[in-house]
Amino acid sequence: MPQQQRNQNLLPTIWRVPNALWSVIEQVLAELDPPARTGRKRIDARSTLDAIIFRLRSGCQWNRLPKEFPDDSSVHRTFQRWVRLGVFYRVWAVLLEACEDLGGGGWEWQAADIAISKARFGGDLVGPNPTDRAKHGVKRSLLVEAGGGPLGVIVAGANVPDAQLLAATIEVTVAERPKPDRPQHLCLSKGYDNRTGWGVIVSYGYEPHIQLIRDLRPPRKKCHKPRRWVVERTLAWLSKCRAILVRWDKKACNYLGLFKLACALLWFRRYYRLALSSTRP
Repeated sequence: MPQQQRNQNLLPTIWRVPNALWSVIEQVLAELDPPARTGRKRIDARSTLDAIIFRLRSGCQWNRLPKEFPDDSSVHRTFQRWVRLGVFYRVWAVLLEACEDLGGGGWEWQAADIAISKARFGGDLVGPNPTDRAKHGVKRSLLVEAGGGPLGVIVAGANVPDAQLLAATIEVTVAERPKPDRPQHLCLSKGYDNRTGWGVIVSYGYEPHIQLIRDLRPPRKKCHKPRRWVVERTLAWLSKCRAILVRWDKKACNYLGLFKLACALLWFRRYYRLALSSTRP
């Protein structure tokens, strides 16, 4: 694809909810969080989502949101309600399904990896970080498909071994995993080269591709396409959101809610690109 056309397909960094994304979120909110018949009138949902995305991108405190957004207490209260109702999880699932309908999903090759973030204020699901002088840290375990699209994510204390998080990460995929009538490959790093990691892969019917801790095999010419790097790239993309890079939320559910929103935004970018390509002659 020519460079000029490729640049035209790119969507700028999302700081405000695009119209195409809002049409998806609006349907999800109508199902999971319909307007209350009684009580105080709620703040505008779209402006609230803009404020949440700003907080996700900038990592600022809730009470430091710009004045252009609704009241910070109302935004935070609405955010926690949406987390409790699973709004961001559902948006993520809907966008993933939309991409699969356009031929933009690939379950044949999957990859998983972890990233560790600082947890400044502690909270639940936080542990001593063995790579940062035992300071508070949180570990993010992510499963992606062939193109790097996130499929499932969990958080745990920074001292939990990687392999112990693999089964739970596979279990929380936002879409039902296709039946493995054809081989489904799972690419993992050395952190999963142990009895727990191998056992999980076998129990879920994956074809294992684990980088061995002690590879005693003679050097071989590489004749296969690298597959595991996509999960590292996705973790790097997600770390550009400062509210994910450093955890300021004491409640793990709130931190995970921001993570799910970021995953949904990644899938929307792919959906935008696929939809744009499908409309061109």
